[in-house]
Amino acid sequence: MNEVKKVAIEVKDVCINYRILNSVSVQKSFLRKKVREEIFEAVKHVSFEVEEGGILGIIGKNGSGKSTLLKSIAGVFSPNTGTIDLKGHSVSLMALGVGFKDNLTGRENIVLSGMLLGFSEKEIEARAQDIIDFAEIGEFIDRPVRTYSSGMHSKLAFAITAMLETDIMLVDEVLSVGDERFKKKSLAKMKELINDKNRTVVIVSHSIPTLKELCDKVLWIHDGEMKEIGEPAVVLKHYTDFMAG
Repeated sequence: MNEVKKVAIEVKDVCINYRILNSVSVQKSFLRKKVREEIFEAVKHVSFEVEEGGILGIIGKNGSGKSTLLKSIAGVFSPNTGTIDLKGHSVSLMALGVGFKDNLTGRENIVLSGMLLGFSEKEIEARAQDIIDFAEIGEFIDRPVRTYSSGMHSKLAFAITAMLETDIMLVDEVLSVGDERFKKKSLAKMKELINDKNRTVVIVSHSIPTLKELCDKVLWIHDGEMKEIGEPAVVLKHYTDFMAG
């Protein structure tokens, strides 16, 4: 008898919209003329589930809504309609430009990020040196994050999420940033983390080899809509054929 796996992430009919205000001249503003407002639908009626221990990859062209959906799962902002249920699991988001305070040092951001993830100061302190060692950014750890290159930013973001382990890990393109040696190191660490059958992972990436190797299911999003979800090899072939055509 097959064991029924529990659902870790349940996304139901999620829609996420952005309001776009057209630029207004000083004269128009002074005359209090109406500003035309446009609504951009970034994510349109997306529904799926990820089982505990599952590894879901999300692929799609730039601007398709992948990162928007991931940030919504992380709780960075709420969907306009629909629901996202993490079933009580702790979650962390590994992405460039998310979660760091630019005026704080890398070391201070480690503490802040850990506390936001629900860890105690004692727990963060016990793992801080492991995070610093893994990030390999040297003396920059005590410099403001605003002075970091995108590579250093991604290294620290990856190290924090990898060492402060949560039930659900959300990864947004961070594996593709940095030098080749760090990419290999990150991939090896990611494989180690997802070998834990209780950890659930969602990876947004343009790297077809990465998604094919790591994921047990792939979701293809196109212009905010769910195009296909299923076996990685099948979905990724459909995606590459579509993009080539």
